[in-house]
Amino acid sequence: MPGSKPHPTLTTDRLILRPLTIADAAPMRALLNDVDIARMVSRIPHPYGLDDAHAYLAHLQSADPSCERVFAVQSDKDGLMGVVGLDPRDDGAVELGYWLGKPFWGRGYMTEAACAVLQWASGAWGRRFLVSRHFADNPASGRVLTKAGFLYTGEVRRSCSLARREPVSSRMMVWLA
Repeated sequence: MPGSKPHPTLTTDRLILRPLTIADAAPMRALLNDVDIARMVSRIPHPYGLDDAHAYLAHLQSADPSCERVFAVQSDKDGLMGVVGLDPRDDGAVELGYWLGKPFWGRGYMTEAACAVLQWASGAWGRRFLVSRHFADNPASGRVLTKAGFLYTGEVRRSCSLARREPVSSRMMVWLA
């Protein structure tokens, strides 16, 4: 069955993409307790506390690896920098989502991480179709997705934003292997 293998560790020229562990809770809290990050991710509340990090890590322990995989994004120099995940949606599609700590913005790290995860997803995980979206007021995220090979569908949907406490216009995208 695709995805039933142990969680892989992926490497790129600058990054290590590995499973999240309980040791990531404190660095996650430190990076995600920034309203500029939280407001651009659907399911990140603000403020973001250690309990939020622990709850998310507990969820991952029971996640079905055939339809959900999450990778810590780190470098040898900086440690945990962000997260990129493949999450199941209610309609059966799998969605690529991510966040990156503000100190690491603008250096191509998330594009590099997303490309590595997509390559793994199309190979070892056997996926040929993924979806993603970005808030319309976050064009930087749109650039990450287009550089990784996603295409705009032309559809705009209202998506949850826990940090903003209201729905936000999101531009829908697809990726085909």
